[in-house]
Order: sequence, then C-alpha cells, then structure tokens
Amino acid sequence: MSKPENFLVSCDIGTTKICVLIGEQNANGSLDVIGKGSSANRGTRKGNIVNVDATIEAIKRAAEEAEIMAGVQIARAWVGVSGSNVRSFNSRGVVAVAGKDREITKEDVVRVIDAARGVQIPQDHEVIHVIPRDFAVDGQDGVADPVGMVGARLEADVHVVTAPVAVTQNIVTCANKAGIEVVQLVLEQFAAAEAVLTTDEKELGIGLVDIGGGTTEVAIYHRGSIAHTAVIPIGGDHFTNDLAVVLRAPITDAERLKKKFGSAMTSAVGEDEMVEVPMVGGRAPKLCPRTTLSEILQPRAEELLGLVREDLVRLGLEKEIRSGIVLTGGGAELEGIVEVAEGIFEGPVRRGVPAGVGGLVDVVSRPEWATATGLLLYGHRNKAGPSESEAAVPMPSTG
Repeated sequence: MSKPENFLVSCDIGTTKICVLIGEQNANGSLDVIGKGSSANRGTRKGNIVNVDATIEAIKRAAEEAEIMAGVQIARAWVGVSGSNVRSFNSRGVVAVAGKDREITKEDVVRVIDAARGVQIPQDHEVIHVIPRDFAVDGQDGVADPVGMVGARLEADVHVVTAPVAVTQNIVTCANKAGIEVVQLVLEQFAAAEAVLTTDEKELGIGLVDIGGGTTEVAIYHRGSIAHTAVIPIGGDHFTNDLAVVLRAPITDAERLKKKFGSAMTSAVGEDEMVEVPMVGGRAPKLCPRTTLSEILQPRAEELLGLVREDLVRLGLEKEIRSGIVLTGGGAELEGIVEVAEGIFEGPVRRGVPAGVGGLVDVVSRPEWATATGLLLYGHRNKAGPSESEAAVPMPSTG
C-alpha cells in the first residue's frame, strides 16, 4: 500500500456535475491517476452554489466513487473556483532594493509582489491568486527571475484574481460538510491550463477557452505568463436549453440529442439525416432533420466564441495568440465547434485533452476532465508542507 503522502486529490465543482480525481506520485515523481468519480450536480448555477445541500450530496457521491476505485479515503483536496462573479486584473508594484550591495533577494521579490497586490478591491471580495508575470530591474523589462541581479529599483507585473467572499466560503463549506478539507482554491482556468497547454504555446501566445455547463472560462497566455482571464456567462447548458425550447423536447432528451446528433456546423450535416425527437408532456415523438439541430446550435456557438473574440479585441490581445485557441471543457466535445472557432478567430484551433498524468489515462482523456486533471497537476507542482501531504489515506481493512 502506498504511503499517504504520495496521494493528491482534486475536486472540480461544476455547474452540471462534480468531478473528483485521486492521484498518486509514482517512483519517477510524476502523477498516476488511480481513482475518479463524478456525480450530477443540481446545486450550482453559472458556477455559483445556489443549493448547499444538493452540492454537498453531489460531492459525497463523486468522492465515494473515486475512493472505491482507488482504495483510499479522501481527506483533503485542491478545489476549483469559478463563476460569473470572479474578477481579475493586472497590477504593477515598485520597491527600492534594500540590500547594502543592491543584490536582489527573495525577500525583495516578496515585497514587490506585495506592493503590486496592494490595490483596492471591493470589500466583499478576497484575493485568490497573485501570479507574477514578469519583473523589471532598473527599467530593464522582461526579467523572469530577478533574484541575484544587482539594481536599485525592482518592479513587478502581476495578475490578481479575486472572488466574492461568499462564493469562496460556500465552496469551502460544501467541501467541509462533505468530509473534505480544502488545501487551496484554484481558479479553474489555471487548472485547465496545467492539463492542456504546452510551455511552447504559452510562450508564443495561446488562448484557452474552457466551455463548462453554465459558464465559459477564458485564459490568455503570452510570453510564458498569464495575460488575461475572463468568464463568459454562457455554457453548454445554454446549447441544451436552446434545443429544448425550439424543439419542445424535455431537457434530458435535449442534452442527449446534443451529444449524439448535435453539430455546430450546419454545412457538415447531411440534409437527408433524420432524428427522432421526444416531446414534452408525453406526446408522441416527431422526426426532425438533423440540420435543424445544427441550425439551433450553430448561432449559439458563434455567439459564445464571438464574445470571447470581442473581449480579446477590446484588450488588444487578438494578435498575441500566435499559437491559436485551445477549446476544452465538456462543451468542447460538440461536433463542429472547432471548425466554427477557426472561422471566428481566423487561426488554428484544437481540442484540449488532459495530458501530463499516467495511470488511468483512458478515463480522463476527454476535455470535460481537463479542470480536474489540471487541479491534480497544479497541486503536485505547488505542494509543500504537511497540509497537502495527507490528501488521502489508505482504506481501513474490513477483514
């Protein structure tokens, strides 16, 4: 049986479902996925928890499934945070180098990052992340690590992410009541980026578009660091609701039709293909051309991706994503959405499938597992200290 300190746990609290993964550090120091669990979640809306009891039960079910598969009990987890109320911005700080010989130390770096984060935020918000983007020493920009350099003035550009205190407290409360202690809350874009983006893509410039159930999270990387994050209040549920309303089909059937027959590209669907559509109220099903589904889904895909592009154009970032766009999340699995994105962004687009882990790779090799996998990788890269080391413990013997 592996030692407890080798385990890491991630929990992705999504709008439509909860995903839990258990990872184990192998002899090479990399991560193997040894357990996974998922459960439908009706307790959140647009990334925000609206029903605590429903969310707690969903977390419990997903955690139990993962525990049974892995043979360990979950104690602590790295948990994702997202939602339409999450805010982010770039900030700059400046300090004088304190050392007698003007050599920059780690303490100087901590001070300049603290100076950069010292901006006013709404009273009801708290800081989730302060990510250094780059440094400048005596006006020399583009310094990745200033420690050891000599200078009188140190500057830092940082990316600050904030969230309403109520949002973070609700997440922590639900996890705790489900028997899981939160090691750290991690912005879901950062987690997904850990799993689906390469170092070269981040360096050249890349846009991550994570299409969840209730929202779409966006992250732009440039010159190896985060440049922008945003949340679009449209997700996969909106595609499903469009089908349900226009076709007058039950929501569950509309979701099934979207996944099995839906396409965001009308031109890619045969005109003679027919689909049987169940009707609300128990009325007899009707036959519908598959192109009708596409005619409903394509405008929503164009709207969503168009909003992302408008945001990038407004900030002058559309020319910085030289590596193109990576679509991930459950919504990225919709047929034809990559082709629609290529037309809107006028550049290369690919689906982001989780990478960087071993073990049960086949069970997480889909875009919908990007955030949960990325949370594991984020935790593995940032773990330090006893609070992270006992994320899971071996199951007690029943014999």
